[in-house]
Amino acid sequence: MSVESTDPSLDHLGFEEVVRLLDAEGIRRAHAVPLFRWLQTGRRLNFEAPLERWLAARPGVCTEATRVSETPSADGETRKFLLRLADGQEVESVLMGFKGRHTACLSTQVGCAMGCVFCATGQMGFRRHLKVGEIIAQARFLETWLRENHDDRLRNIVMMGMGEPLHNFEATMQALELLTDTRGLGIGAPRVTISTVGHVPGIRKLARHPKRYSLAVSLHGATDEEREPLVPINRRWPLVELMDACREFSEIRNQRVFIAWTLIAGVNDDVAQARRLAELLKGMDVHVNLIPLNPTDGYAPQAPGAGEVLAFQRVLQDAGLPSTIRQRKGIDVGAGCGQLATRSGAL
Repeated sequence: MSVESTDPSLDHLGFEEVVRLLDAEGIRRAHAVPLFRWLQTGRRLNFEAPLERWLAARPGVCTEATRVSETPSADGETRKFLLRLADGQEVESVLMGFKGRHTACLSTQVGCAMGCVFCATGQMGFRRHLKVGEIIAQARFLETWLRENHDDRLRNIVMMGMGEPLHNFEATMQALELLTDTRGLGIGAPRVTISTVGHVPGIRKLARHPKRYSLAVSLHGATDEEREPLVPINRRWPLVELMDACREFSEIRNQRVFIAWTLIAGVNDDVAQARRLAELLKGMDVHVNLIPLNPTDGYAPQAPGAGEVLAFQRVLQDAGLPSTIRQRKGIDVGAGCGQLATRSGAL
């Protein structure tokens, strides 16, 4: 990783880069351990005088991410945070609890260029990529909040917040390299899931990445004609290319691919579409997550009823495809899948 000389922050640096920086300043390697831990987790322990003096002369070593608002769900298990970055742009990050374990849902962009019609972030349009430090800052904020309020730590990370992670591939991968470093947060790579709407070049690059992250692909349509109105990027990377990339990922990594299917009443929730989906995925190592549509102001259709959801799932089960109906979390506070949008960008 490289750092521009105009950027005072250090939280985008790998551990060995921190070591080299301190060495160049005449500070012993031993100080790199607590410094790196603090930069990544917000936990400030065992800072000795030489490091304290050095930091006092270096303001801004942690990337700015200031809490604008905090919204808890009614069940208390999900909490959405709006964070303001140094340039005034805002992103949303979500902390999700389940059976005593907490997951951070992180954003990788301000807005999104993919334009999925039912997604609040897609309705914002694309503003800019997040930097490595801005992704780290979200995780550090959530880890600190969790430690202070629940005496706990993050266990999982999902790159499913605002933006398309594989469109911001290098920054996303660099951030995850730091987030999985055992000297920092130490999130195990198998506990990281990267969600994509179908960025084919990114999937192929991820297949060759040394870390074993999970891949989730948002499909929502089983033919190009059905998918393109929902996911416009399908025009650039149609289903034949996307499915080839998913097979390549699965074969190279010997890993299952998770398929996300947002169920929209009257649009893609009937058994005929379920049969086409089963045919599309035939012979692939996949698990299908069925997600009843989460409401957004910019998209009129609604989620199907429970009967339609179960009928769709039965078709997949009969075809031998494992599937789960995704537990809906944080819907009441706009923290569910597809609901994230900044205050200034919400429609």
